[in-house]
Amino acid sequence: MKLDIKKPIHFVLALLPISIAGSLLVASYGFSTFSEDIQNQILEEIGSYNLFLLAAALQGVIITSICAYFGYILAQKTGLLKPFIFEKSKLIKALVITFVGGLVFSLDYWTFGNYYTEIQEVTKGSLDVISFLASILYGGIIEEILLRFFFMSLIAFILWKLFFKKLSKEEIPNGIFITANIVAATLFAAGHLPATVNIFGELTPLLVFRCFLLNGSFGLIFGWLYHKYGIQYAMLGHMGFHIVSKTIWIIFI
Repeated sequence: MKLDIKKPIHFVLALLPISIAGSLLVASYGFSTFSEDIQNQILEEIGSYNLFLLAAALQGVIITSICAYFGYILAQKTGLLKPFIFEKSKLIKALVITFVGGLVFSLDYWTFGNYYTEIQEVTKGSLDVISFLASILYGGIIEEILLRFFFMSLIAFILWKLFFKKLSKEEIPNGIFITANIVAATLFAAGHLPATVNIFGELTPLLVFRCFLLNGSFGLIFGWLYHKYGIQYAMLGHMGFHIVSKTIWIIFI
């Protein structure tokens, strides 16, 4: 079957404004979390703050575009690609999951935050406009493209071809997608460990447990939404988690 490259390219182009904005926002927020010494070191090496943002945006756009392009193809081949529409019944279910998940996620401030004051300090510092928008655009959309649309689809494709290559994509066992979801969620959680070290200066068993509990379990939910309903529902869920949790923090902190 001839590979259709137009639809993946159109998808990449549609994501381009979001990948640019998300990359700029997350770079700006990340820079603000660095110590003054690290900030000065970055500026000395790169030349200016604007060049730092430009480099970060370029890197983010390239990575996101590559993953979006191949993710589209892999999702199509494995049957994970769903029509980019929202259906009322599915939307209601996704919104309920999103609200409950965001509520649970917000409890991090009062649970683990009781053991590590840095959690409460970082939470308070993440309630500005830049951080809010970065969590929605980068976390909610770009991370879903990288981890679910591309990586989860890739793992499912590899497992299918390794163990069930004689089956059509409609016959791929559900266990393949469950395994791919677990692997992607685990990687998603592990990807937050460097940020954890940056915030706390160390990795304790409790911090590692927190990282995998929050990011891993919620990653599984996003992966389930992707597999069950489509990537747009995973994005909605991820964005919603941040919107609900940050709204709760703004009201009660």
